[in-house]
Amino acid sequence: MKQILIIFLALVLVACSAPAATEQPTAAPPIASSTPVVIVETVVVTVIPTQVPTEVASATPPPLSTEVPQQVPPTEAAAPTAAVVNAAESLIAADDVLGAGWFASMTRTANAFSFRCQLSKDITFSVKPTNPNITQVDFYYRIEDRATGAVFDWQNAGRMLPDASGNFALVFSGESVNANFRKPNAWFDYQFIGMSRSGGVVGRSEKIVQQVTYTLDCP
Repeated sequence: MKQILIIFLALVLVACSAPAATEQPTAAPPIASSTPVVIVETVVVTVIPTQVPTEVASATPPPLSTEVPQQVPPTEAAAPTAAVVNAAESLIAADDVLGAGWFASMTRTANAFSFRCQLSKDITFSVKPTNPNITQVDFYYRIEDRATGAVFDWQNAGRMLPDASGNFALVFSGESVNANFRKPNAWFDYQFIGMSRSGGVVGRSEKIVQQVTYTLDCP
């Protein structure tokens, strides 16, 4: 009996002295180095709908045009066939048709002059021949009496003076009108006669009539 008790105590001591068995963690089996590992990652992309503009405005404004707009000149009024005023030079031009193909640029400085009036006593007439054979120009005039309708003979007022541009000019005074033809209210008609170097008549302008007024006193 005593032996059985001793054996039992011995077993109990052995059991107490033995290390407690620990639970081994379960480890994943080793992966052989020759086996490829495939890692699959799931990426969630959130798409935010945006409205695409149809036209992208430029951040830089377009350059301003430096071109100067051309000015359109005003429409000129039709010139009368009898005479037209040249405002730039204060001259009155007769229609070139009245030059009869022999003369052009037929101008005068006024439409009226007189015998006594100091303010309008002279008129300067100018003309340019279109034919090279005309080397001198004679100036002719006549008087038409408005009161009676009488038309007097043509008078030669002399040669016109040439300039470097091929024009011929003559300053005609109210005192130069023939004393027998001076009327208080009359028309002063005139004509250009183109002469050659030898003195022969080359061409004549038309008679320019009833465009210039001649009076004894101020018009």
